[in-house]
Amino acid sequence: MSTDLWLRRFHPAPEAATRLLCLPHAGGSASYFFPVSRALTPSVEVVAVQYPGRQDRRQEPCVETVGELADQIADVLPPYLDKPLTIFGHSMGASVGFELALRLQHRGTVVHGLVVSGRRAPSALRDERIHELDDNGLITEIKRLDGTETQLLDDDEILRMVLPSIRADYKAAETYRRTEGPRLQARVLALTGDSDPKATLAEVDKWAEHTDGGYEREVYPGGHFYLNKHVPAVLDRIRAHINALSTVE
Repeated sequence: MSTDLWLRRFHPAPEAATRLLCLPHAGGSASYFFPVSRALTPSVEVVAVQYPGRQDRRQEPCVETVGELADQIADVLPPYLDKPLTIFGHSMGASVGFELALRLQHRGTVVHGLVVSGRRAPSALRDERIHELDDNGLITEIKRLDGTETQLLDDDEILRMVLPSIRADYKAAETYRRTEGPRLQARVLALTGDSDPKATLAEVDKWAEHTDGGYEREVYPGGHFYLNKHVPAVLDRIRAHINALSTVE
């Protein structure tokens, strides 16, 4: 399995003391994190994950479970574990990040920190079946969350290209279950919007039940994609989280 397929460094920063691994939301891609990479370099080297089934990997079959995504990312990550690693995931990416952190921990690497965004905790279960809707229903949901640039959904050619990966990602996110199991040793920072229909504050705070490394939460105005409107503040918070962990060490 090629590391280059999965992991993208838009702005290599060999002198950086730490790395941030970014995991996209459902239907998202590594390029979503290009501005994050540009903003945090050179003090933090940003590595973005490209899931199969989209953009330059669109000919590959999509992965339809969070666990399998975490397994495959864990297998290609060893070359990037030579520096302290913080994991950041938005929405579905938060679930993948949590499972990835657990896998790395099992293999002997405790991640520097886990930043989960726009996602309720694994133990906060909902019976969601958006992935079972027809194409029109799926498109309506995407527009409701205001995450994907909606003008792209009006282009039939682009729509046919991206819907399979969006549906697969929704299936992975909605069928993911973990109510018991090992706890993280890493500190968890949860970021969320105050009007996110996909994660209430009570559901977000359940992340505290999944770690022995400590938990904190930051709330921003907005819905599921609150971070698109608060990029500088979110990046400052992530940077502060990484710096605080480094100070503790």
